[in-house]
Amino acid sequence: MHIVRAVPDDAATLTRIAVSSKRYWGYPERWIENWRTLLTISPEFILTHETYKAVAHNDPVGFYALSSQDGRLRLEHLWVLPDAMRQGIGRSLFAHALERAKALEFRSLDIESDPNAAGFYERMGATRVGTKITEIEGQSRELPVLVCRFDPVA
Repeated sequence: MHIVRAVPDDAATLTRIAVSSKRYWGYPERWIENWRTLLTISPEFILTHETYKAVAHNDPVGFYALSSQDGRLRLEHLWVLPDAMRQGIGRSLFAHALERAKALEFRSLDIESDPNAAGFYERMGATRVGTKITEIEGQSRELPVLVCRFDPVA
């Protein structure tokens, strides 16, 4: 497995990975459709965000994307195909994202997590700093908000 910069032609594949990964958690299909816009990766998004993909056996199996705003860096996406989970790919992508953050001279990475992924980020060194309340079909959802702090590259 290796990690390389995504290109605009990867958009459909990265979208497929995001949707497949979100489905893994057993959400109702109508929720997946509600989230379709959030899970869609456009060629323009790839051009304007640090987006990297994990490739195994010549196939993309996961990706992440970073965005910066108001002097803060945010993990916008981190998804791994269900068949590739539990093989260290997510861990490798997150470590790569932290290295990119350091190279960009940030000292922290903000993460708004799916509730099912919060434990992963905590194991990777992130600390829960809050909760974002959202609603879908009249149901309240609590999204963990985390931050991973680190020393920048010297």
